[in-house]
Amino acid sequence: MAHILIAGGGIGGLATALSLTRRGHRTTVLERAGTFAEIGAGIQLGPNAFHALDRLGVGEGVRARAVFIDELRFMDGTTGEKVAAMELTGAYRQRFGNPYAVVHRGDLYQPLLAACQELAGVTLVPDASVERYEQDAEGVTVHTADGRSFTGAALIGADGIRSTVRAQMLGDGEPRVSGHTIYRSVIPIEKVPEELRWNTVTLWAGPKWHFVHYMIGGGEYLNLAVTRDNGATVPVTGRATERAYVLEQFPGIGATARRLLELGDEWREWVLCDRDPVDGWTDGRVGLIGDAAHPMLQYAAQGACQALEDAVVLAELLADVDGAAVVPSLEKFNATRRERTGRTQEVARLMGSELYHPAGELAVERNRMLSAFSQEELYDQVSWLHGDRAFTGV
Repeated sequence: MAHILIAGGGIGGLATALSLTRRGHRTTVLERAGTFAEIGAGIQLGPNAFHALDRLGVGEGVRARAVFIDELRFMDGTTGEKVAAMELTGAYRQRFGNPYAVVHRGDLYQPLLAACQELAGVTLVPDASVERYEQDAEGVTVHTADGRSFTGAALIGADGIRSTVRAQMLGDGEPRVSGHTIYRSVIPIEKVPEELRWNTVTLWAGPKWHFVHYMIGGGEYLNLAVTRDNGATVPVTGRATERAYVLEQFPGIGATARRLLELGDEWREWVLCDRDPVDGWTDGRVGLIGDAAHPMLQYAAQGACQALEDAVVLAELLADVDGAAVVPSLEKFNATRRERTGRTQEVARLMGSELYHPAGELAVERNRMLSAFSQEELYDQVSWLHGDRAFTGV
């Protein structure tokens, strides 16, 4: 079996280490930060994510802190009208074989981290910022910013949207700035009036903005995320933002959505970025997964789900592989996954422009279209994502 290096100790990197090690490989995870931890707020997990988590052996650990949602609810953000709702209980779970849930990012990350820490074949190396790699017929060597070197049979770049592994491999520059700014806040559920504690993922769609909220942390917190298509051109990551500033960005928001928005405090902002789909994520013994390979906007709620799928498929294709055989296996992984992840990237963009942000007559048409769908037709729309257990469907 092989020693495989992994650049990046986030959700995708740990899932990959866990999956590969349980297939008999030895893995070393190189994380640029000083500790292995996950920052951020809420995250949505479709049935496909739980299929992957179960195959990774951590499904029950994630379920223990998850909030299982009754429905995805789409609201007109200015009129307050309920446009459509996709029920996520009986028929949905029966069709797709798993629930739809929301968690704090840490509640997804910690079971992955604990499982890796329990495996003797996983080595976790903090303060190891990958700077470059080189390879030959025998293996690949990674050099870190502090002068250390690590050698293995393969390198998996799981180092995010600004991946240094991708930069060397593809040289395709900075990510695309979407022009959308998201403001996030997490508040204790005690601050939320009882009548607004809905067991739903609720989206309020307005002209060039939308607002999403749902409970996380086992129901102890409410996650608020409000996005504005404001033409932002400069990336921002987690910058503290005044509450008054956030509130003034959404003057036309309806009364109920306004009540929820006003509960937010200690807001932080991000300017959302992604990349165009690409055909190739491999360079000999080096491959990419997750946001390093196919970063996507959050609108399809699939970024982490697709990284988990990557981890499972990659390990299956690298099972019993050693030496030079890793090269065709990585190429097969690329070929197996690129259409599904590329479609997800494109769908996420379209959801932002065509579903969440239209104004005027376009919004009226959007509402008319969504409200006409039956439950079965709504399930049909997401079946290719939520229902695929092989993680290859498009």
